[in-house]
Amino acid sequence: MSASPLVAELKSGLDAPICLTWELTYACNLQCTHCLSSSGRRDPRELDTAGALAILDELHDLQVFYVNIGGGEPMIRPDFFAILEHAERLGIGVKFSTNGRFIDPVAARRLAAMRYLDIQVSLDGIDAATNDAVRGEGSWEAAMAAMTNLRDAGFGEFKISVVVTRHNVPQLDGFAALADRMGAQLRVTRLRPAGRGADSWHELHPTQAQQRELYQWLLARGERVLTGDSFFHLNALGDPLPGLNMCGAGRVVCLIDPVGDVYACPFVIHESFKAGSVLDDGGFTRVWRDSPLFASLREPQSKGACESCGNWEPCQGGCMAAKFFTGIPLDGPDPECVTGHGEAALATPVALVPRPSPDHSRRAASR
Repeated sequence: MSASPLVAELKSGLDAPICLTWELTYACNLQCTHCLSSSGRRDPRELDTAGALAILDELHDLQVFYVNIGGGEPMIRPDFFAILEHAERLGIGVKFSTNGRFIDPVAARRLAAMRYLDIQVSLDGIDAATNDAVRGEGSWEAAMAAMTNLRDAGFGEFKISVVVTRHNVPQLDGFAALADRMGAQLRVTRLRPAGRGADSWHELHPTQAQQRELYQWLLARGERVLTGDSFFHLNALGDPLPGLNMCGAGRVVCLIDPVGDVYACPFVIHESFKAGSVLDDGGFTRVWRDSPLFASLREPQSKGACESCGNWEPCQGGCMAAKFFTGIPLDGPDPECVTGHGEAALATPVALVPRPSPDHSRRAASR
């Protein structure tokens, strides 16, 4: 199976990202054990309101039509609604991810009145015991209250966003039923060993048997369940899952962090994948179009150790972030390779496994 003409075209990069992830702040009321950005404390260099609005102006001129806002918890910023309203005036669609703590009935009605807005409420367990073990005590109750408030405010089809772990794979049907009850859509994403997830990944990531269970479940659900192209490594099991099924890092996606640094991938906040800053001359536009890092990612990639595997075309070698933060070479197999090559690669000693950076956890991180 070869890549589709569309995928082949997208791999060479676009004039503007299809979806840009923008972490507004590292401040967060939670300390999730798998947090991709090790959030908790606000960075004192965080872009102010004027800087944030200027980024939206530039994205509008670049014809970026969609921004995925996260954090940290983006609603902690006092200017959060001012940023949303400016994006709305510019006609830029916004999807923001939240733990739901600040979506009370008043905020829910205000959000429901806005155009070009989608919301992802994070939930990692169908019950408090499963969810709060990862996201912290009281987080399940807060997320459920936020979803109820959005439903009652007539927001429409918001998203329930689930990071798949070995503890919630048995709950997939329960998540789908909850989405139906809430008038929401379910979105499941892959656990990456990034941020604090670098320390919890080995304990939390699904087993090989669960990977196969997840694949069959996603095939049966078709396009009703969103995945953000998280699970293209599972395509080696058979029929491809819905979606582009490719790594879009530096090609169709990238990340702007709270201080304005630009990274190739939302899941690899590390100096090795920093392409520049929106504060540099030429701003984000120049970073996206002229960054040597992005140019290299848009070149044809080596199949490396996967050359001899008959499944490279459908799985594309797997996730760059998952390989990087487990010490596997980028042209090596995905650590969760369903044919077993990842387990062999993980068992091979490496001199140094890269550590995520920076760490904004409120407490001293366990290292």
